[in-house]
Amino acid sequence: MSAHPMDDTAPARRAGRRPVTTRSEIEHIALELFSERGFDTTTVDDIANAAGIGRRTVFRYYRSKNDIPWGAFDEELERMRRTFAALPADLPIMAGVRRAVLDFNEVHPEEQPWHRRRLRLILDTPALQAHSTLRYAKWRRVVAEYAASRLGLSPDDLVPQTIGHASLGVALAAYERWLTEGGNLHELLEVVFRALESGLVPEPAR
Repeated sequence: MSAHPMDDTAPARRAGRRPVTTRSEIEHIALELFSERGFDTTTVDDIANAAGIGRRTVFRYYRSKNDIPWGAFDEELERMRRTFAALPADLPIMAGVRRAVLDFNEVHPEEQPWHRRRLRLILDTPALQAHSTLRYAKWRRVVAEYAASRLGLSPDDLVPQTIGHASLGVALAAYERWLTEGGNLHELLEVVFRALESGLVPEPAR
């Protein structure tokens, strides 16, 4: 989206410079700047200037700079809820969680490098940790709601809450391994969630 005509914070653009037009483009520019300059020292104005838009336009998409690395996280959580709702009623609970988490982490090949930058920033930036805790809680809640619906319990009951925490823990382990050693993120998630399904006992090699 280009700057609003009445947006008096829109920066002067260099001749021939095309303003960004999508949320994805803003995120890519921001991730580049965070990598080059550091998260703490990059401002919203820096991002807006690099994108050729006004800072108000940035704030139409994100409530704060801390929200930018998370992208469309809330929308993806709603998609995750829909995935859970569409699962067969007779599917084992943890198999259902595995399917939904794998779907949640489905990323187009062209976006894989950006996804890696995004995760590295979220996991390694101290200034984002408090904000990340709130996002993790939302993610766990979606998992707990699914588990609770299958068990006839409240999402606030101990077992659904435990399933949410355990699921987040193994997902983070897979993300960290992917960031340090590479490989296929989906395969890593498959391994850790199948291990969780079997009580964290690895399946025998085939």
